[in-house]
Amino acid sequence: MTEIVERPATQETCASTGLPEPMPRQEAERLARLFKAVADPTRLQLLSMIQGSPTGEACVCDLTEPFGLTQPMISHHLKILIDAGLLRREKRAIWSWYSITPEHHDTLRRLLP
Repeated sequence: MTEIVERPATQETCASTGLPEPMPRQEAERLARLFKAVADPTRLQLLSMIQGSPTGEACVCDLTEPFGLTQPMISHHLKILIDAGLLRREKRAIWSWYSITPEHHDTLRRLLP
């Protein structure tokens, strides 16, 4: 059996590991918001549907029925995706249309089936 020896953490011990500096806090917060936004099965399904649509966009009116959820609940999920920068919304008459933001298009294409 291997014995685990704990050493007190000191600046010189940590520096000697050769680890890089942590990513900047602002970037870590941005990525955390992104990961939090996609860490929900419904939101992943919404992204998949929007990405797979023939026009690359979807109306909120078309996104409620497949989930059996109310329009306000779907809109809530879509807002989280917008706030994370994954989707953009375009208002047309009384409906909102959603599409994947250009900067995340390739990333989501690689991640989603």
